[in-house]
Amino acid sequence: MVERRVCSFCGAEMEPGTGKLFVKKDGTVLTFDTNKCYKNMVELGRIPRRTAWTRAAKREKEIAIAAALAKEGVVEEKDTEVRKVKAKKVKKGAKAPKKKVQVTEYDGPAEEPAAAAEEPVEQPEEPVASEEPVENKE
Repeated sequence: MVERRVCSFCGAEMEPGTGKLFVKKDGTVLTFDTNKCYKNMVELGRIPRRTAWTRAAKREKEIAIAAALAKEGVVEEKDTEVRKVKAKKVKKGAKAPKKKVQVTEYDGPAEEPAAAAEEPVEQPEEPVASEEPVENKE
């Protein structure tokens, strides 16, 4: 099986056979998924954790926010299940999966007021045309 690689700059997962490999003089291998990542790291010398759109910068920001909240005494709960969910490939012509419904305890049928159920719905009356014949004056 072909190994999946991760971009050295932005942290995105790369498809096999795509991207660039850059080998430094000291033998370290850098992989880049786009030319944008290559230019930012190699040519411009930017640091990934200081570039806002990279995963490293987003992790750094989360850590800083968590540290600030910890100093204030506020505890934030993260929903880790959302992050672990990965998209699955769907075959062409396959039906969409049914949505999951949260089930709560059943307390019996909801009772409606009896008066509201028995009252007929009033419909607005239509205007009645006059019964007098109209004469054409020509």
